[in-house]
Amino acid sequence: MKIVNNEEFKQITKEGVTLVDFFASWCGPCRMMAGILEEVAKELDGKANVVKVDVDEEEDLARSFGILSIPTLLIFKDGKAVEKHVGVWQKEDCVAAVKKYL
Repeated sequence: MKIVNNEEFKQITKEGVTLVDFFASWCGPCRMMAGILEEVAKELDGKANVVKVDVDEEEDLARSFGILSIPTLLIFKDGKAVEKHVGVWQKEDCVAAVKKYL
């Protein structure tokens, strides 16, 4: 799964539906979420993008979305954040949430 910087983030979230995982490499729950997101990305392949943003590398981007706890997942539709979830999210719930915006 691709870890994106600020410029890539702007491009990938501009159109369609994108699930963005704000994470840090040192975060235990984030590592748990990584495995779940791999499965989510496979299930949504071709329908929605799934990317990650490292909050330590992209502090300004995380701050611009009010990310205070990690993992935080945001669903974007055509450039706008439409849903936010803080903490570990089960695969089925995550996929269902994204599918609402397809």
